[in-house]
Amino acid sequence: MHVLVATAGALNPGPVVDFSRHLIGGTGSVTIATVVEVPRSFLEEINREDWHPLRDRSDSPTADDAVITQYLEERAMRVTEPLRLALNQAKIPCDLLVLEGTDAAEAISKAATQLDVDVVVLGATKQIFDRDAWESVSSRVMLESGKAVLVVPEKRKTSEDDDTTDEFDQVSESMAAK
Repeated sequence: MHVLVATAGALNPGPVVDFSRHLIGGTGSVTIATVVEVPRSFLEEINREDWHPLRDRSDSPTADDAVITQYLEERAMRVTEPLRLALNQAKIPCDLLVLEGTDAAEAISKAATQLDVDVVVLGATKQIFDRDAWESVSSRVMLESGKAVLVVPEKRKTSEDDDTTDEFDQVSESMAAK
């Protein structure tokens, strides 16, 4: 089984490792993907300045491409590091895929199709079942990719993390007290 794990850096590595281990069995593979929006105008402006220490004196498009490639690689490495380390520590081999784009859901859906993955693992960065649910990246990938999607929620906040508790916690605590 081929698993595509898409992250923007907030995905909790623990559940991803557990799910990946079960999904791939002994023969599957994991690809970690992240979508990076390249601030091209900013990078081009920096590259044109005379003071820029990394500026190649030849104003060739190759120099611009090199700066963009370096930006993509550095950003992707930083964003995916917790997942890569956790998977490597669990002895689960993984590949890294850097996707350039402004629409994360579209880029992830296209990558899932091109890689012919069996399942896409995403993080839920906002509540999935509220009125804005169908605007989230996770929801759009569910609709657009045509692949099975596993959405891993954020780490649940405890009452120690936050003074506010939700109604479910309050009901659970009152039932436990009875």
